[in-house]
Formats: sequence, C-alpha cells, structure tokens
Amino acid sequence: MRLRFDLQRVAGVDEAGRGPLAGPVVAAAVILHPGRRIRGLRDSKALTSGERERLAPIIRARALAYGVAWADCEEIDALNILEATLLAMRRALLALPVWPTHVQVDGNRCPCIADLGGGCTLEAIIAGDARVAAISAASILAKTCRDAMMRSLDGCYPGFALAVHKGYGTPAHLSALRELAPSPLHRRSFSPVRQELASLDRRKA
Repeated sequence: MRLRFDLQRVAGVDEAGRGPLAGPVVAAAVILHPGRRIRGLRDSKALTSGERERLAPIIRARALAYGVAWADCEEIDALNILEATLLAMRRALLALPVWPTHVQVDGNRCPCIADLGGGCTLEAIIAGDARVAAISAASILAKTCRDAMMRSLDGCYPGFALAVHKGYGTPAHLSALRELAPSPLHRRSFSPVRQELASLDRRKA
C-alpha cells in the first residue's frame, strides 16, 4: 500500500560531521519556498567549499524556514554517534519557526519526534541529499555551519589544524593527536582517540 503524505510543508533534514574525531555533529532542517527556486542545490559533498559558501546564504534568504542544531562531543560519547546524530536532527526540527507537515531525512533512520505533537509524517530516503532538493539544502547548511564552528574552534585548540581538516582523521590530525594528546573537543569513544588516551595512560604509569 502506498503511503500518503501531506506535502504542504516538507522539511528536508541532513547532518554533517558523523565521521570526524573531534567537534560536534551538526544537523539542519530546511523547508523550501515553492515560489523561490534555488539553482545548484546538490549534496554538499558534491560541491566545492566555495559553492557551499555561496549557496548557504541564498538558502537562508529564500527558504520558507530553516533550523540548525548540533550534539556536542560529550553527547556523542554518552549516546554513540548515531543517537547523537538523531538528537541533532530532532533539535534542528525544533528550531524551525514553522512546523512541517512532512519530514524527509537523509539515510535510513529518522529522529523520534512523536512526543512533540504536530502530527507530521516522517520518511527516510537513502541518498536523499542527492535526490531531494530540501535535503540537499539542509546538507549545505549543516556542512557550512559545522565548518565555521571548526574554524572558530581552531584558535582554542592550537596545533590540531582544525580549520584545515575540520576534525576528520587525516594523517596530520592523527600525528597531532600523538604529539599533543587529545583535546576536550575530541570524541573519546572514537577508536583513534581512545587508543591515544590509553597510550597516554600507559606512559604516565
């Protein structure tokens, strides 16, 4: 049986930052305005940094509504990265100034919002960031927001080059972990960070 959705206000939801060793996971929710077309919307990973930075203010200006939120590294360690991502998505939906009638989420899992009321429906779409314009817009806002956060945090945690690799496990980042030890921004539940902490404990013993 084909499900029927109320498509009056469709929110696309996506995240950025599930894989990095440091920093938050950021989610965005976007309800596009049907009368304000935005050219060039694609999965943020298929765009250059310059293209994302150009599109982000256009999305914010032309969307009917948008919300951005995150879960920090402590929440990631306490919940696990999947549950923290779903929490960030739930927070992004709560940040919308208008409530959607339907929510389309990139991937195969949806955040739990049944307790929030509103009666909207949820739909998980694999590769939705490449197939659905509202999800593409959300992926761009989430990515540009997280990149800006990591650039600003770079000065707080010098030596890790967070502004360059945004917390991902590049060779330079892994080398800095060994030389400097993990910072408070690092996700202790992630294997490379956990291993460096264990190694640090052994050297202190």
